[in-house]
Amino acid sequence: MKQLMFHDDPPFWFETLRNLGLAAYVGPDVGEVIATAARVTPGDYDSWHDAWLSTAERLEAEGRGSHPVSARDGLLRASSYYRAAEFFLHGHPEDPRIDHAYERSVSCFRDAIAHFPGVTPVEIPYEDTVLHGYLYRAAGEGPRPAVVMHNGFDGAAEELHFSGALGGQERGFHVLTFDGPGQPAAIHRDGPAFRPDWENVVGPVLDFLTQDPGVDPARTALLGVSLGGYLAPRAAAYEPRLAAVVALDGVFDAVSALTAHLPLPHEEAVRRAAAEHDEEMDRLIADARARSPILRWAFDHGRYVTRTSNDREFLAEYARSSFKDGSAGKITCPVLVCEATDDLFYSTTEESDPRKLYRHLTAPKTLLSFTEEEGGDAHCHPGALRLAVARIFDWLDDTI
Repeated sequence: MKQLMFHDDPPFWFETLRNLGLAAYVGPDVGEVIATAARVTPGDYDSWHDAWLSTAERLEAEGRGSHPVSARDGLLRASSYYRAAEFFLHGHPEDPRIDHAYERSVSCFRDAIAHFPGVTPVEIPYEDTVLHGYLYRAAGEGPRPAVVMHNGFDGAAEELHFSGALGGQERGFHVLTFDGPGQPAAIHRDGPAFRPDWENVVGPVLDFLTQDPGVDPARTALLGVSLGGYLAPRAAAYEPRLAAVVALDGVFDAVSALTAHLPLPHEEAVRRAAAEHDEEMDRLIADARARSPILRWAFDHGRYVTRTSNDREFLAEYARSSFKDGSAGKITCPVLVCEATDDLFYSTTEESDPRKLYRHLTAPKTLLSFTEEEGGDAHCHPGALRLAVARIFDWLDDTI
């Protein structure tokens, strides 16, 4: 989607668009987002934080003193802006602004959803801890189909309220959203770090969900957003209980989004990242991230969610999220692979990551493209959120 702001800073523009898109489901107000972004100095993470925090604090204060519906709407908006405020600070995990904004975001969200029928916070048993999420119950009697939703590299369960949970609930699906290892609720609260073998995460989530007598276990699907477009299909390769899986958008080899910015062939970059020492590789990464706002953010955030000690170590860890091991061919349930035709992170050629994933699937499969003409060509389609939710849940309705 054409950049309307932050022309030399694609990540700042994408995060602005991401917040604009949430307005489709009574999230942020368009004017508030534009006015807040206009106060940001391009490339300045502190400026970004201060602008979004200021807007969030103002709206929270107003919301706390409002009538119920106004409070709900104001707190939902404040929650999104608090989440935006800490987004770029993860290069310094000890920064107290990170957890402050995150906790305010979750607090506002939970107080807001108390006004939504059928939405309940849940804790899902997982190893020696719990995963935090939300259950959206559809109206009606008898067992209903269900969709489990999760984000990917940087999104939160609270954001899924706008990007599928409400849309699924109103279409008659129970929807369970959650943050897994390395995702916000875990990483902000000293929980487990990110792991690529997502079947070991989805298994306990399905154990929890299918105990609910209102859920039809034979009609339960999995939907992963962004890097979740790798994680969800990966889980489906080893989890036979799933009736369908959605990759929004499809990811075949996650680290390719980063190695594309390095002056090395992809395979060499991955091999050298795994070395115990490689000072030249360290310099190449440092030089590349100094030139690329995308790499600057991705490496900072990547170290944060994987708890790796340096950029090269993170690159090696991230390279584990790949279907080059042939596991895409193990999926047996129907798969919906979505793609954005102008993805900020992944190539949009015939050999794009969504199309690579699609090509390696042997199960029943559908490829769904979102285009500039539709306003949906950006990564995960924040400019056409209602269109994306409609197409995805219509496919799920037809499939399960």
